[in-house]
Amino acid sequence: MHEFETLTLESEQGVCVLSFNRPKALNALNRQTLDELERALIQAESDPRIHGLILTGSGEKAFVAGADIKELAQLDADAARKVAQRGQSVFSRIENLPMPVIAAVNGFCLGGGCELAMSCHMRVASETARFGQPEAKLGLIPGYGGTQRLPRLVGRGRALEIILSGDMVSAQEALRIGLVNHVVPADQLIPRCRQLLESILANSPTAVRHTIEAVNKGSQGSLEEGLALEAALFGLSCASEDMREGTQAFLEKRKPRFRSE
Repeated sequence: MHEFETLTLESEQGVCVLSFNRPKALNALNRQTLDELERALIQAESDPRIHGLILTGSGEKAFVAGADIKELAQLDADAARKVAQRGQSVFSRIENLPMPVIAAVNGFCLGGGCELAMSCHMRVASETARFGQPEAKLGLIPGYGGTQRLPRLVGRGRALEIILSGDMVSAQEALRIGLVNHVVPADQLIPRCRQLLESILANSPTAVRHTIEAVNKGSQGSLEEGLALEAALFGLSCASEDMREGTQAFLEKRKPRFRSE
């Protein structure tokens, strides 16, 4: 792994924990952080030893508390559009990784940080985590996917309330509305994410990869298009070595030994 200035990476047993490391700025996203995040994602995807990612924030206060306001304040319309497209591109890379990605939300998860968490496949929050899209308070709208991913996760009405009010949402409320999968004590956050990844990574890598693709791409089109994609990927999975091993292990009443990756 290359060295980074705004991120730290630790890999163990096939799982890479990527921590945003700008604690004095509450881990706010700036250009350098986005560039380093993209490099880290490319690196992780190309490393055959890594099968899952956990994204979290350094320190005890914040996951990612938003974008860097000092940078945003200097932008004109064209530059701001390009910044939004850049952030969207990096977050879409997270969403479309063929390995599971979990956001371990350990504190403030606001603005671009909330958009980052929503681009992950799952979210686990500590009891003290706080979520929000406060851009309207600054005369802005979410620009890294918040207006699109939040309604898909919690529904149109709740998403509009969160974005238009700019108010923060507690971890328990985030759990109730479906923004996060689990809420745990702070000291259990990373262990719970590892436990969740362990249960996923015990399954077929082929099935995991195809499932992520089916859910991501299928949700972008009509039900008919999504069903056609599912059928095509089901066919590919049935032709895989994983399927042969999985079904054989089931019939022989043993644990499967998947080797596709």
